[in-house]
Amino acid sequence: MKLHGYFRSSASFRVRIALNLKGVAYEDIPHHLVKGEQRAPDYLTVNPQGLVPALEAEGAVLTQSLAICEYLDERYPDPPLLPGDAIARAQVRAFAQVIACDIHPVQNLRVLKRVKALSDTGTAHLWARETIEEGLASCAELIAAQPGPYCFGAAVTLADIFLIPQLFNARRFDAAIPDRLLEAERACLTLDAFQRALPQNQPDAE
Repeated sequence: MKLHGYFRSSASFRVRIALNLKGVAYEDIPHHLVKGEQRAPDYLTVNPQGLVPALEAEGAVLTQSLAICEYLDERYPDPPLLPGDAIARAQVRAFAQVIACDIHPVQNLRVLKRVKALSDTGTAHLWARETIEEGLASCAELIAAQPGPYCFGAAVTLADIFLIPQLFNARRFDAAIPDRLLEAERACLTLDAFQRALPQNQPDAE
C-alpha cells in the first residue's frame, strides 16, 4: 500500500491516522505541495486532480481523505471508525464533513493563493481564521452533549481523525479553539497512532 501525501497536508494527516489505527503498513511517498510537485506529470498519472492524499491499494488508486478512511474502515473493520448505531454514524459523518467541506477549503493552499492574489496576505489570513473559528465553534456545539474523552465518547471515530489535523491547521492561523475540542485533542494525542501521524514526525517534515 502506498500513500501519496505531504507532511503538512491535513487531508494526508487524516489518512495517516486511520492507517495507524488500523495497523496497516504503508509506503509514504511525499509530494512537496509548495514546490508544486503534485503537478508533476508522473504524479498526474496517479491522481489527475494533482491533489493529495492518494492511496494505492489493491490495484486501485483512491482519492479524497473521507473516502479513503471509509475504505480502510470497511477493509479493516477492527477497530471500527464509525459507531454501530445508524444515528450515531450519521452524526460522526456530519462532524467530519463540517471539517472536510466547510472549514478545510478556506485554508487550502490553492484557495489561499487565489485569495491573496485578489486581495492581500493579511486579508486572506484573517478570512481563513474567522472561517476556521466559526467552523470549530459549530463542531464544539455538535458534540457538546457527547461524553468524552473523544469527540463521540470512549472510542476514537472518524470525527477525531478529522479534528486533530484541523486543530493543527487552526493554530497556523492563530484561531481560537473551543475547550471541548481541546479535551478531545488531549485524549487523542495520548495514542501512538496519532503521535506517529503528526506532521513533524514524517520523513519529509521540514
